[in-house]
Formats: sequence, C-alpha cells, structure tokens
Amino acid sequence: MITLPYSADLPIAKLAASFGNTSATYKFYWLLSIIEMAEQGETHLKKRALFSRMIANAWYTVNYFHVSFGKQDLIQTAVVTILKAEKLTIDIKKNELLTILEYSENTSTKQTLWHFNKNVPHWFLSPWFARIAGANDTHYRNAIYTDSQHFENDCLYALYDDSIVINPNWMHYLKQNARMLKDFCYWNLALFLQTRNPNVPDIPNKLIKPALRSTLTNQRANYWNIVFKELGAVECIFTNNKLQVESFALDHFVPHAFVSHDLIWNLLPIDKTFNSIKSDKLPSIDKHFDKFFNLQKIAYEIITHHNAKSKLLEEYLTIFPVLDNVDDFEYLRYKESIQPLVTIAHNNGFGYLSS
Repeated sequence: MITLPYSADLPIAKLAASFGNTSATYKFYWLLSIIEMAEQGETHLKKRALFSRMIANAWYTVNYFHVSFGKQDLIQTAVVTILKAEKLTIDIKKNELLTILEYSENTSTKQTLWHFNKNVPHWFLSPWFARIAGANDTHYRNAIYTDSQHFENDCLYALYDDSIVINPNWMHYLKQNARMLKDFCYWNLALFLQTRNPNVPDIPNKLIKPALRSTLTNQRANYWNIVFKELGAVECIFTNNKLQVESFALDHFVPHAFVSHDLIWNLLPIDKTFNSIKSDKLPSIDKHFDKFFNLQKIAYEIITHHNAKSKLLEEYLTIFPVLDNVDDFEYLRYKESIQPLVTIAHNNGFGYLSS
C-alpha cells in the first residue's frame, strides 16, 4: 500500500480525505495534473491546462488499452468525444495532444474540457471546508471559492474563475515529493480501475504509455527463426500465405493492448502486409484457434528438440503447470486459456477481425 508522504507542517490528512468515497477517476487525474505543472515550477495554473492534462494522462489507457472507467465517468467520455471531434490518432504524443487540447477552437472540445469545471476543482477541496447546514450546492461551491482565495485551513490551492493558485505552503511539498505523489495516484487509480475491470490483466501497466514497445528480437531470433529453419516455411494462419524466415512479422494472437505482455505462447509469425492492417483486432476462435494451436505445438516440439533448456519454453508454464513433453501440450487446456481472454477483450471494446 502506498501512502502520502508525511509532513509535520501541512494537513496531509485533508489531502488524503480528498480521495475518500471515490466514485470516478477525476480526482486522481486532477491531482496528477497539478503535480506535473508544479514540478515545472508553475504556481498559477490555468484550468484549461489542467483539464487538458487530465485527458492527456488518460488518453492511452482509454484509447489503446480499452480499460473501462465506468459508464458514468466523465474522463472516459471526454477522451472518446475529443478523439472524434479533433480526428486524432490514439498514439499521438502527449506534448502534441496537450497543445491541441489547450489551444483548439473546436466548440465540442472546449465544451468537453470546461465541463470539468462544474465540479472537479471545488469538490476536490471539500475536505478543507465543512459544509454549513442547509447550504445548497451552489452556496457551498461559492463559499469554497471565496475561502480558498485566502488559503483558509491551509487548503492546497486557491480557486478562481479560470485558474487555480497553489498555496505557497504546499509548493515545496509538491515538488519535493512529486514522484511519491504520482505513485500514490497511480496506485490508487489502479485499484479503482481493477474493481471495474476484474478480468482485465495488468491494469497498473496500462495507466502510462510505455516509452518503447519491445522489439521481440529475442523471441524471433531464439525461437521462431529456429522453427522456420526447421520447417523451411510457415503458413500464415490469417492469409494462408507461405512465410519465409526473412519476411515475416511477429505478432500477438490476443492483442498486446489487452494482455500487456510478450509471452511466447501468445506470439506467432504472420504475413507482414496483413500485420500492417490487423492493428489490435481480435482473432476468431472458431476460424483461427486450431491453426494457431497446431503451429504453437509444432514450434514447441522443434524448440524442445533444439534446446530443451530454453528460457522461452518456461513461459508455457503459465498455461501448462506440467509440461514435460509434447503430450502435455493439450489442445483443450490451451483453448480454455485463450478463449476467455478473447471474450473479455471484446467485452472491453476490442473489435474482431473482419471476415
């Protein structure tokens, strides 16, 4: 469990209380955005810049990994809306996305971003300000705006119409503990999302776009190239084209965007041209699994004969607890491991390959 860094001079309990009764992701992304800008020494933060960072930080999680935030979550809805409104790609670089979001004149984009202003900035400060009995939401909101501008109760920031100003008492804490504060946000965000995606693997590694994807060099050189040299050619299970060792693409049967790993039992050689259009589409179990299984079994047998101590062979143990020889490479157990992954991925928004 990750907790907030201690401070004897600041009401850290108030900051922790901001995450009590969390029903949406906005609190995590709001604080992450504040920390990122504070790291750069900024104390006067434009709300639009903060809202833009909230979207940018959630962009890859929603668009590439298809992690569900919940039907009512404003950030997920906003990401999808802006993707369409601005006609952007899911793999756009964060800095480019931030520039577009902060300066776009697209009416839909501006309205989507500014919608966060209705609740996010002042509700985050609610632990610092007790609600007066009988006060409605509007009166409570106005009171928080007014009192925060005097940094009442040593609140984190002051609220203004189009910006916030970080309390000078908090600035050193935010900069000095930026990394731990981010870890706190991502840890709790992962726990929050895991409850909404109980069958989705590896949620923590789906919160940040990886700097680089693995090149699969080891899997290619020390596994599939050996299979090709033994067989001479391999038939693509999707196109039926004959593949040669010098001209195949190594891809994931169940998309990497869902499984978030490069284990050998999910990799296979496919047609390069087809790979360029396959993207993160799902295979059909009925059409493709049998061919995939047969190719995997043949490959396993070849590698076992070539180098029974290969570390890559150990990766099959996540499917087959006992794998002493090729007879243990069971069709039904393999299928029962793969099929649920495909079904769950589809339920989370991954589409199937077209016929």
